[in-house]
Parts: sequence; structure tokens; C-alpha cells
Amino acid sequence: MSILKEFKEFAVKGNVIDLAVGVVIGGAFGSIVKSLVDDIIMPPIGLLIGNVDFSNLFVVLQDGAKQAGPYVSVAAAKQAGAVTLNIGLFINALVSFTIVAFAIFMLVKAVNRLKREPASAAETPPDTKSCRYCCSSIPLNATRCPHCTSDLS
Repeated sequence: MSILKEFKEFAVKGNVIDLAVGVVIGGAFGSIVKSLVDDIIMPPIGLLIGNVDFSNLFVVLQDGAKQAGPYVSVAAAKQAGAVTLNIGLFINALVSFTIVAFAIFMLVKAVNRLKREPASAAETPPDTKSCRYCCSSIPLNATRCPHCTSDLS
């Protein structure tokens, strides 16, 4: 079998296409969540704790070679060549991750609920019983065991 034919069979399988769609939708969902965190959730939290812009919450570890601090933003510190610990960006990423993880948890929970079999199908009564002499499985209405020929009545 040629490599191209094998690749074609691989590429058109349903699972590969489903995975590709999932990756594209996941990327779009990630940018929506990032915008939600950066533009909607974090500004009010920053306002509540004293006008803190989380995207510019950082600690300077070493001043830059081009200019000494203080720096007004992470971008200014990076431009000056300073080494920074970007706490605010980490907090934003942590909140984004938590939202995405919760959304995926809810999605998996919903899919698992749909996959469960109905309760009526799971509770069907047994149609066999065990022979009390040889422990073989036999039909419920049997009067003699077909395995050991014992009388079951």
C-alpha cells in the first residue's frame, strides 16, 4: 500500500476530522475566554483592590541595561531590558485556565450523561438461574439441569 493511499485513509477517518474541528473550536474558545478574563473579569477585580491593572502587575528582578526603573508597564520594562516577574499575567492565565477547565468539565459531564444507558435497560430481570448441584447457568423455567441431570423441582 502506498504512503499516499495510507495517508488519505488516515486523513478522512471520522476521528481525525473530529479532532481537527475540536482543535479549531478550542482555539477560538480560548481567545474568547482570554478576552473575557482580560477585558471583563480582571478590570473590576483590579478596581476593587485599589486600581490595579493586573496585566501590568510585575516585580522587577533586575534593572535594564538601557534604562533604570521604575517602569510604568511590563512592555516598558521589557523594552528597557529589565528582567521582570509578571505576576499579573500569571494571574490572568490562571483565571483563564480555570474557566476553560470548568467549561470542559461541564461539557464532559453532559456527554457522559448522554452516554449512560437508561435505568430500565440496566434493571432487566435475569433469565437464568444457577443449578444448586453443579452451579451451571440454566434457564429459569428448567426442571432438570442439562449439565448434571439433577431434578430441580
